[in-house]
Amino acid sequence: MTQYDNRLLDDVAKLFTSAAGAAQGLRQEIEAIVKGQAERLIADLDLVSRDEFDAVQAMAAKAREENEALKARIEALETAASSQG
Repeated sequence: MTQYDNRLLDDVAKLFTSAAGAAQGLRQEIEAIVKGQAERLIADLDLVSRDEFDAVQAMAAKAREENEALKARIEALETAASSQG
């Protein structure tokens, strides 16, 4: 009876090992499908890349700085013109 019990336990263990391997494979397959769908959805949304976003953000910051410098220069010229006139 002990040999039968051991064999039964071995068979159950093999069954669980096979099931775990199949579940792992299924999980990987589902992850790949979901990742593919997400990538397609993002591509369809026509989003910009992080690099492009960072480049535009830097350009906007530089433009704001230049605008502030020009604004200060205009104010200085207007002050100088009003004091001469």
